[in-house]
Amino acid sequence: MSVLGRFAIVAGTALVLSAQFPAATAEQPVAGDCAASGRALRYVVVFDRGTETSAATQQIGAACGATTVYYPEIAVGVATSADPDFARRLGPERVFSAQAERLAAQRATGKTASKSAARPQLSPTDPAQVPAADRSGEQWDMRAINAQAARSLRSGDRDVVVGVLDSGIDAKHPELAGAVAPGLSAGCLTGAPDTAPATWAPTTSPHGTHVAGIIAAADDGKGVTGVAPGVRLASVKVIDDRGYVDPEAAVCGLMWAAKQRMNVTNSSYFVDPWSLSCAAGAGRQVVHEALARAVEYANAAGTLNVAAATNEAVNLTPSPRSGVRTAPRTNGSGPGCEALPAGLRDVVAVSAVGPDGVKAGYSSYGLGVIDVTAPGGDHGECVLSTVPGGYAPLCGTSMAAPHVAGVAALLASAHPRYSARQLRSALEAQSQPRACPTDYDLTGDGHQDAYCAGYAAYNGFYGHGMVDALAALSPVRLPRPVPAG
Repeated sequence: MSVLGRFAIVAGTALVLSAQFPAATAEQPVAGDCAASGRALRYVVVFDRGTETSAATQQIGAACGATTVYYPEIAVGVATSADPDFARRLGPERVFSAQAERLAAQRATGKTASKSAARPQLSPTDPAQVPAADRSGEQWDMRAINAQAARSLRSGDRDVVVGVLDSGIDAKHPELAGAVAPGLSAGCLTGAPDTAPATWAPTTSPHGTHVAGIIAAADDGKGVTGVAPGVRLASVKVIDDRGYVDPEAAVCGLMWAAKQRMNVTNSSYFVDPWSLSCAAGAGRQVVHEALARAVEYANAAGTLNVAAATNEAVNLTPSPRSGVRTAPRTNGSGPGCEALPAGLRDVVAVSAVGPDGVKAGYSSYGLGVIDVTAPGGDHGECVLSTVPGGYAPLCGTSMAAPHVAGVAALLASAHPRYSARQLRSALEAQSQPRACPTDYDLTGDGHQDAYCAGYAAYNGFYGHGMVDALAALSPVRLPRPVPAG
């Protein structure tokens, strides 16, 4: 699977946990008892709700750690420590380090814990060198969701901001230069927001720039045009140069977007170190809880969170035992794999279809998981969008999600007082239902490649259906507002 394909992996929904997290263990180090392992690792730490900043900082310090940032609104902190006993002292059921997990895997296998070979640095975009030819005729994806027709009614409003939680946006690209809002952009790789331009600019990956173009590339008769030209974009960098999205970066991105009162966020990634969080145990619970709290906070603040379904072509139907969205393990054992962050209850999970309108073979699916669907490309025909220096086609659920985020931005433009819940309700109500295919034998070997459960108006392949930008702007199709809360 390509690096960009790996970035596009997410989908599902899960309940916010209500478990209490124990205080630091009684075994505290005495002065001078902290040991350095030679490398300080980052940890996400979950506290009981209501824990004050001073108390959280004290507990982290007592366990031989240093607080990077603490989010008192959700009682989640990010810490660093070079002491190998840091997690044990606080309690592994409330602490997790993706860095430590990868190092452990590296020691066990002897392999470098890297998603891909070293990638070259991106060259800065020279606007004068970006081709000016109109390529809108190649945007089959925009026609599929009636985006071009919707622009005859209205464009996006500059008061609407979409947070692109990704690998950074090229703010010098002529299609995006007028959309990127530097004052709302931040780098989140350490778990704490940093607004310095270098922290949110793309460095090795064009992924975030591609996603941004699908949402809001300018309607200027050149290149491509996004779903909601006119809205502003915040570059929130959560994907590092190796392609990893650690839990603390995702939490930071969601919290930054909520505190900046962004209307919509797009997450075309999965949280590492697991592709679908298949690992059992306390670490998985910690990551789930931290992300669930961040999403819950963002949703209450009025930020609608949209995320991509995974590219792993798995059934994410909820386990009847757990009540959360999971994917069954291939060996049939264990509780399954939860997709994060799109596996969370307040996130709009998006599957991908190809030009034929059928679920792309790579797209994950699941009844009670997928909320809506959108174009992601398949069969060699991908989605054309912006990349540093020009334009390129890419396929994946990473491309499907920003179509939905763009339609949500149009809805927010037309209805500035809509809450996140109302935006979601409108998205679902105005999507065009798509029935399960009668035959899903993509390889022609006589066997179904996936099974679509549900009925025409709501099923595991397409959720409520294909998002429709024109319907979203048609007053007669608008649902009755849903009370906030």
